[in-house]
Amino acid sequence: MSSTHHQYDALIIGAGIIGAATAFELAKLGYRTLNVDKLPAAGYGPTSSSCAIIRVHYSTFDGIALAWEGYHYWHEWRKYLEADDERGLAKFVECGCLVMQTEHNDHLAKHIRLSKELGIPHEEWDAATIREKLPIYDTRRYGPPRLMSDEGFGEPSGGELPGGVFWPTAGYISDPQLSTHNLQRAAEAKGSKFRFGREVVEIRADDGRIRGVTLDDGTEIASPVVVNVAGPHSAAVNAMAGALDDMTIETKPLRQEVVHVPAPAGFDFESLGTVVSDSDIGCYIRPESGNHILIGSEDPECDPREFVDPDDYSRDFTDQGTTQAHRYGQRVPTLGIPSSLRGVVDLYDASDDWIPIYDKSRVPGFYMAIGTSGNQFKNAPVAGKMMAALIDYCERGNDHDTHPLSFPLEHIDREVNVGFYSRKREINKESSFSVLG
Repeated sequence: MSSTHHQYDALIIGAGIIGAATAFELAKLGYRTLNVDKLPAAGYGPTSSSCAIIRVHYSTFDGIALAWEGYHYWHEWRKYLEADDERGLAKFVECGCLVMQTEHNDHLAKHIRLSKELGIPHEEWDAATIREKLPIYDTRRYGPPRLMSDEGFGEPSGGELPGGVFWPTAGYISDPQLSTHNLQRAAEAKGSKFRFGREVVEIRADDGRIRGVTLDDGTEIASPVVVNVAGPHSAAVNAMAGALDDMTIETKPLRQEVVHVPAPAGFDFESLGTVVSDSDIGCYIRPESGNHILIGSEDPECDPREFVDPDDYSRDFTDQGTTQAHRYGQRVPTLGIPSSLRGVVDLYDASDDWIPIYDKSRVPGFYMAIGTSGNQFKNAPVAGKMMAALIDYCERGNDHDTHPLSFPLEHIDREVNVGFYSRKREINKESSFSVLG
């Protein structure tokens, strides 16, 4: 038997990092919100598996501006939350990020230009400086990235990397699930509600307008606004809402492996290391507690992309995880690679061009913060604020499709056209078409 709960102003499907941030920001605008998530707690889905890297370099102006704005939220995390958490606050480890210059990224010419334009601190390091900062590093070229089964794997390909660019205002969040719980507590302090262990099975509409949802236990919840922040389930939720017809950008669940290995003996990578993005070997890495290193793929052409059913996929490591560890072993010859790999296997919600969709839909009252792949954790606070502004803009009668919202980035005194993230955009050819965004 169904029962109707009292009215909410906005119901958010998902309680990952962006779903929780959206609730917090809507609550600050006076909306009564409810997040519904089928998992047992906030941030227990792909958010908990995120490498939670905070970086300020992207391949587009809008991407880098949003990331630079987002940095300021993490840097003043306690001030931003305006609330305490009985579990404590997540820590932003500001160790910086080094990106290797390669032909693949045009030696970071655009990134340097945009960083100068936006006033983002950065340093250009030559190969000798990289070896001085990271004495465990071999700066010879090994690219293009290969699979272990490919001929020539592990052999230098000639010459040396010219250097890299170091952004000091970068790093990682020590506990991504805790940061989501922090946002939950901040939202609750503003009046938001969260319901866990329940799944949305129907999105109800009447006269072409969203009216609410039905949960898997038959509960009906009334709300004129429903926000899809369902991560790898986003495409299924869009279909449930009848929101797919005018979308030119799709989202799909993509399986990813991140390997966890010990740092080389005698080098304290946890305190001396940095986040590194290295397209010469097709890997990104970051320090991890216990003097370990996390190694992920930057999705070079050689790496297979495995799109899966988000409710039925293997969490066991494959040769891909082993390949990532050994590719990083090219850069760090003294790296010890355990015979039994540890780490995480989880899903990205990847869009066609790896740029997210932050938008309304063809169904009045239905909104989307989806396709956030592996590169939007860092943007979660500002993305939540932008989504709240977009929802409020549309609910006040404005047509975002014809007159897109201009969203102010208050910390860096810029504005972004939120239409950049439209569901109806053409595929953005400036994208890296990878987790780098």
